[in-house]
Amino acid sequence: MSGDVLIGLMSGTSLDGITAVAVRFTEGDDGRVSPELLGHVARPYDAATRERLAAALEGATPSEYTRLDFALGGWLADAAVAVLAEAGVPRDEVRAICSHGHTVWHEPPHGTWQCGQPAVIAERTGIPAIADFRVRDVAAGGQGAPLVPIADALLFSSPTRWRVLQNLGGIGNLTVVPPGGALEAVRAFDTGPGVCVMDGVTRALWPSLPFDRDGKRAAAGVPIEAVIEALLADPWYAAEPPRSTGRERYTAAFIADVIVRCRAARAGCTDEDIVATATWFTARSIALAFERFVPQPVDEVLLSGGGARNPVLREAIAMVLSPRHVRPFDAVFFDGEAKEAVAFAFLGWLHLRGRAGNVPSATGARGPRVLGAYHPA
Repeated sequence: MSGDVLIGLMSGTSLDGITAVAVRFTEGDDGRVSPELLGHVARPYDAATRERLAAALEGATPSEYTRLDFALGGWLADAAVAVLAEAGVPRDEVRAICSHGHTVWHEPPHGTWQCGQPAVIAERTGIPAIADFRVRDVAAGGQGAPLVPIADALLFSSPTRWRVLQNLGGIGNLTVVPPGGALEAVRAFDTGPGVCVMDGVTRALWPSLPFDRDGKRAAAGVPIEAVIEALLADPWYAAEPPRSTGRERYTAAFIADVIVRCRAARAGCTDEDIVATATWFTARSIALAFERFVPQPVDEVLLSGGGARNPVLREAIAMVLSPRHVRPFDAVFFDGEAKEAVAFAFLGWLHLRGRAGNVPSATGARGPRVLGAYHPA
């Protein structure tokens, strides 16, 4: 079969685990690129690994950072091997493994760092690795994020309508895509928290739970409007795009402060009320982004990422974005939890062809740049 097979790897800010995909990209005579998802595996982090990654985000020694960089490279390599087995694809048919890694710190214009040593991935698998996708955009004056918009435009546009693709990973981000996906009209930016605050308060209140499964805790609570309004008063939410954010904003201290604010704002506040508040905070931050920065006639919003599995968050977003049609990415394409890893596989596909992977109107970079660094097998 024609086309190139690449592996995409993603370890997101939600700290839930590694997503690995095997995907075949085929370019038609008209220049349109079609992705075929061949395999998709999710490898959850255990509690000890989540704690190790979370501790690194708060600060660690050079020794621990170095060890974590190599350890994560090994975990990513294992995920790549697992998805190859799941897809039944021989290693010699894979052009490259394209790894986002795990963001430890993101502070444009000063720098950005995704750990998960790509040399380890190449050495362990015998397949070339492409990584460090964000660095070149930041070096060119950009935010280094979001980087998914080029895939949103070239792979997931509608031929006839304006569409927003809203990702609900640890951080929320959206891409406004015109009919046909013309890059010059694409706009994209981070909206604020995706699931990181929801997951953070859930883990703080119920240490045995990694997240609010099926939104059950949020459904049993009542959001506290005064806390949501206070959180949204942060000047960041009024900042004009291009803009980006990360776990360096939504820290353990931020999570603890949300819990304190909720208990102070409502007598008899329940733990469920706190999770409901965090959930609606995410939904309202997205609505605020639409209100302030999405003037285009968007009538369809596709939700992807882990947060799209949470029915309470999904329904809250549908309510605050009404009358726009909000539905899961899965309803139109493939499993939405695979989407971001597919996007980074696509960035690797572009890298191999010497094509730019950033959208300057989204990141603020001085111009188009080929993204990523190549590590031979």
